[in-house]
Amino acid sequence: MKMNPLGQSGLMVSELCLGTMTFGSQTNAETSHAQIDRALDAGINFMDAAEMYPVNPVRKETIGKTEEIIGDWFAKTGKRSDWILATKHSGEGLGFVRDGAPISSKTISETIEGSLKRLKTDHIDLYQFHWPNRGSFMFRKNWSYDPAGSGWTRQQVVDNIEDCLGALQREVERGTIRSFGLSNDSAWGTSLWLEAAKRVGGPRVASVQNEYSLMCRLADTDMAEMLTYEEVGLLPFSPLAAGYLSGKYQNGAVPEGSRMSLNPEMGGRKSERVDVAVDAYLQVARDFEIDPVHMALAWSAQRSFVASSIFGATTLDQLEHALGAADVTLSPELLAKLDEVHKANPMPY
Repeated sequence: MKMNPLGQSGLMVSELCLGTMTFGSQTNAETSHAQIDRALDAGINFMDAAEMYPVNPVRKETIGKTEEIIGDWFAKTGKRSDWILATKHSGEGLGFVRDGAPISSKTISETIEGSLKRLKTDHIDLYQFHWPNRGSFMFRKNWSYDPAGSGWTRQQVVDNIEDCLGALQREVERGTIRSFGLSNDSAWGTSLWLEAAKRVGGPRVASVQNEYSLMCRLADTDMAEMLTYEEVGLLPFSPLAAGYLSGKYQNGAVPEGSRMSLNPEMGGRKSERVDVAVDAYLQVARDFEIDPVHMALAWSAQRSFVASSIFGATTLDQLEHALGAADVTLSPELLAKLDEVHKANPMPY
């Protein structure tokens, strides 16, 4: 398994990252533990979680269950040191957690302590803010999000960043976190964090976890340039476009237990345009005689600004299938054809 630097953190992470957002909902504890075992055997050393997981749906009753399942695996195996472990602090608006309070120095310490307890560990390797307090273009909000209506002034954003950096630095000094990352953020937002860390201290942003796939290439312009020149790694989530790029939802299929069976609108992704785009990508896979799952994951992993691509699997068989992407290198001809499909079907959701 290829290893890549996680920004300037000094950590090296596998090019594929085990996503865990279904642990405790679609994936029971036994299967979750088997997935962690198998991913480790395959050379993956990077695992991503969040305090609000599992999802599909997010429920007050299950908040933190994913971290508990991972913590139980650590306790059972004693293999915490084999993993680069990432988790996330939920942000403003999630009423299930801290009454929807924004992320600030008032919430960081207690939130980290909660994750540490559930994860049965004394430190988190990559601590991420799940989304910006001011709002985000992610989760299909790129069609409607207006920064002018966020309710945050530039100075308020800067003040909050500096406040959070102080609290994060105290956690670094305590040894509870090793590095810091953002999620669902923009080039502008990330740049503010980088500038503030230089100005007032605190951990430098190592990574940004945003949705990125053949179907969602929002990171390809300003974000890509910032990531490259500032040495910040992108951690794509949903590199399989929530399963669409596997082809399992084509022709109206809704496999039992799949995300679509639980979330019919696929978090706003479902549309006729999506089906057309997926058909085009599947045709490329057929033309080049490559598995579409391997094609999508390898494409994400081969992007120059990507540190590690986060994929999830409901079953052990799905995990085994996805792991084959690590042995795939896409040819220039195939990459050119994928760009043609993207040009014909830009941002289908």
